[in-house]
Amino acid sequence: MLASGDRRVSRRQEATALRLKEKAMTTLQILAEGTGDFLKVDPDDYREWVRDHKNRAMVSKLTSEKEAIEKLVADGDYLVYECNYLQRGPSALIREVIRQQKKDLWIGAKFTWVAAALLVGAGCATKLDVGFFLFGPVVEQAIREGRVKAYEYSNVVMTNRIMAGAMGLPFIPVRSFGGTDGFEHSGAKLIADPYTGEPITIVPALNPDVALIHVHQSDVYGNARIFGTGISHVESAMASKKVIISTEEIIDTEEIKRDPGRTTIPYYVVDAVVHLPFGAYPGEMQGRYASDMGHVIEVIGATM
Repeated sequence: MLASGDRRVSRRQEATALRLKEKAMTTLQILAEGTGDFLKVDPDDYREWVRDHKNRAMVSKLTSEKEAIEKLVADGDYLVYECNYLQRGPSALIREVIRQQKKDLWIGAKFTWVAAALLVGAGCATKLDVGFFLFGPVVEQAIREGRVKAYEYSNVVMTNRIMAGAMGLPFIPVRSFGGTDGFEHSGAKLIADPYTGEPITIVPALNPDVALIHVHQSDVYGNARIFGTGISHVESAMASKKVIISTEEIIDTEEIKRDPGRTTIPYYVVDAVVHLPFGAYPGEMQGRYASDMGHVIEVIGATM
């Protein structure tokens, strides 16, 4: 319990914070802003959602890819996936999304190659936050015809947005996006730094509805291991409401306990575990198998 003096200090701090907040609201200068739509997030609402919906119990989450996508991916969801169709991407899960003909998805397309084009070409996606994607004629045509809306960012900015969501922030400042053509087509804002008065770009945080992540090993509870390079697998898992893990190998929890430092993603953020050997195919899985470039080229041809 707080002593009476502590309570007085706390009240003074609250009053000071309120005055500063009111002052900031009247003095913060927005110098320019993009016209693009963006996913509206509230960090406090997200924390409440996680508290109410994430099960901390050690229960098996092992399921099939069909059931995982059916139960956890809804029409209209904001979907992110870690890595791409050439390197440790959740390729099998993405194909299952297409098989189930999910609709009106908003895709966080960072560091992506073929997957975004497949989702657009299959009629699953109607909005894209674009960091980077290759092989885009299918997407380009969909944008021209008005079937898809695209909002421009960069790979690093999209990664920063996910990181902000994982940190419980409503937005994050970035140094690499101001002055670009993409700024106009994004949800970014240029503000005067309240500390220095210098211009700084801020971008909205992301709390996606679903993250798809392919890993090397996982136990049935969702304690997952990734070996080799990655981008933002931990941040994507921590920032997203629902997390589907596909794994090359199911290992015993005792092995996880013997070497907990190798756990990349903890069980309590994971909602489903799918045993999918070669789940990154036709892409590579570091230390497991190389990419099948013949298959990749065939897929690329289908998107042209």
